[in-house]
Amino acid sequence: MSKKLSEMTLEELWHLFPIFLVEHKPIWKQWYEEEVMNLSSILSSNNILRISHIGSTAIDGIWAKPIIDILVEINDSDFNDIINILINNNYLLMSQSDKRLSFNKGYTEYGFAEKVFHIHVRFVGDNDEIYFRDYLNFDSNIAKEYEKLKLSLWEKYEYDRDGYTNAKQDFIVKYTNMAKGKFKDRYL
Repeated sequence: MSKKLSEMTLEELWHLFPIFLVEHKPIWKQWYEEEVMNLSSILSSNNILRISHIGSTAIDGIWAKPIIDILVEINDSDFNDIINILINNNYLLMSQSDKRLSFNKGYTEYGFAEKVFHIHVRFVGDNDEIYFRDYLNFDSNIAKEYEKLKLSLWEKYEYDRDGYTNAKQDFIVKYTNMAKGKFKDRYL
C-alpha cells in the first residue's frame, strides 16, 4: 500500500512528481476552460474579479510542464470559505499566507493524473504572471528563449522543483518588468 501524499517527505514528493516538459498541446486551452467552468460553479462569483490561464501552458508553442496554472483574483474574501470549498471539491491546499492560497488537483499517490492543475488564489493586482504570459505570447523570440532556458534546466532540476523555479527567476522578472512597461495598467 502506498503512502498518502500528506505522509510523504518533500524528496519523496519530488520523485513522485518530477519536472518534465512536453511539446505544447492545444488541448491545454480546453482543459483550462473546463476547469474555469468548474471553479466558477463552486466559488462565489461575487468576489472573483478575474480567472486567468497562466504559466507555460498558456504560452503558445513552447514546451511546458503539462500542468495548467490558473490564477483566481478575488476582491475580498474569507480565505477559510475558499479553502473549505476547494478542499471539499478535491483540491489539495499546498500553501497558504495572508495574501495567497495555492491548491493542486490531479496529484495522486501513484503520480500525476491525466489532467493536473495548480490554482493560485490572490487578491486583485497580484498578477505578475499575466504580464509575463502576455509578453511571451507577444514576442515569440523571447518565448523560444524561455523554452530553451527551461529545457536546459530540466535534467539538472528534475527532482528539485524549488531549484527549477529559482533558476528561471531572473528571466521571469526581467520580462515581467518589460511587460509592465509595455502593457501598463492592463491588469490593475
